[in-house]
Amino acid sequence: MSTVTNTDWHNRPAPESAQDWIARAADVAAVLATDAAARDRAGATPHAEVQLLKDSGLVTLLGPTEHGGAGQDWPTAYRVVREVAKADGSIGQLLGYHYLWNWAARLVGTREQWEHVEAEAARNRWFFGGAVNPRDKDVTVTEDGDDLVFTGRKTFSTGSKVSDVTVLEGVLEGTDDHVFAIVPSDSPGLTFHEDWDNIGQRLTESGGVTLDSVRTPWSSAAGYVDKVFQPRVYNTLNVPTIQLVFVNFYLGIAGGALETAAAYTREKSRSWLHGGHERAVDEPYVIDIYGDLTAKLWAVEALADTVAAEGQKLHDDPDAVTEQTRGDFEVRVAAVKARATDVALEISNRIFEVTGARSTATAEGLDRFWRNVRTHTLHDPVAYKRREVGRWVLEGELPEPTWYS
Repeated sequence: MSTVTNTDWHNRPAPESAQDWIARAADVAAVLATDAAARDRAGATPHAEVQLLKDSGLVTLLGPTEHGGAGQDWPTAYRVVREVAKADGSIGQLLGYHYLWNWAARLVGTREQWEHVEAEAARNRWFFGGAVNPRDKDVTVTEDGDDLVFTGRKTFSTGSKVSDVTVLEGVLEGTDDHVFAIVPSDSPGLTFHEDWDNIGQRLTESGGVTLDSVRTPWSSAAGYVDKVFQPRVYNTLNVPTIQLVFVNFYLGIAGGALETAAAYTREKSRSWLHGGHERAVDEPYVIDIYGDLTAKLWAVEALADTVAAEGQKLHDDPDAVTEQTRGDFEVRVAAVKARATDVALEISNRIFEVTGARSTATAEGLDRFWRNVRTHTLHDPVAYKRREVGRWVLEGELPEPTWYS
């Protein structure tokens, strides 16, 4: 059972600036860090952790201020995800996915739809999950009068049992058209399975879900007007936006690994008996490795922040997004995704070189950082991200908008 509890958020000054919100995320991370290893081993449904995100105000970070949200931008959201992931990669992923699915109404929906969704989400502090894995046509959507009916199964449904609302995705029967809709997570016919049993990201509730005639009004079909989808280039920005979410919780996990390892080295590691040093922190190879890994992390963090700022310019003026600006942005995202993947894997692996044999004890939980990064970085092959960059450099070729690019 989780020991994540904190009841004094309402007695603290409300964050105002981006830096205030990043500091609030660091406070949340400090709470999560107290028993992160134990919670990872237990693998229990993170109800208390999500309540912590709600109580601290982080769930409404992107929400409109007039409805109780913080009115912050995506660069701030990415930094918040990074901070939370330093303590707990699973909760960082849940929060990042929540931000994307909350924003999906704006990406895909009509103005009337997204204004309604964002207002309700901010007022009610909804936590979003997503039964969206469009690689397979495994959910069929049929019409029944003024309703749509979703039937099928999704292999992954991140957030599932801890979400208030779930984004559904399926293919309209007889067409190739994908339909997105937001429904209450306790909707009749929506069954979440307890089959998420992977080596990492254990608390993300990413198991399968069955949709047995889940009904929702046609009016909730995102971006459809009179049953016809209204396409914009901005619709396709969902992929680079969530890929930057990935980047930032990878970097958060890597940063957490370094911080945790450094504390272990200072407090517990023993110097090598033949090295001539009394303290592990004076070992030249230990100093060198920490310096090397930190420099690599800082470099990728700087690139991630720069790319996030580039993306915000597109979010600021959705109707002005063109195939060229979208494609150029996706290439930049692909580049930082590739580097973040490599650096996070290297850091979470090499920390053991500077902590020593005793640090592999289960109680220390240092392995969770590598397990978390290794699990999620398999989401889509990083080689294809490098290919996007290479084709752009050599031929000026823009990535074709797909569910993964």
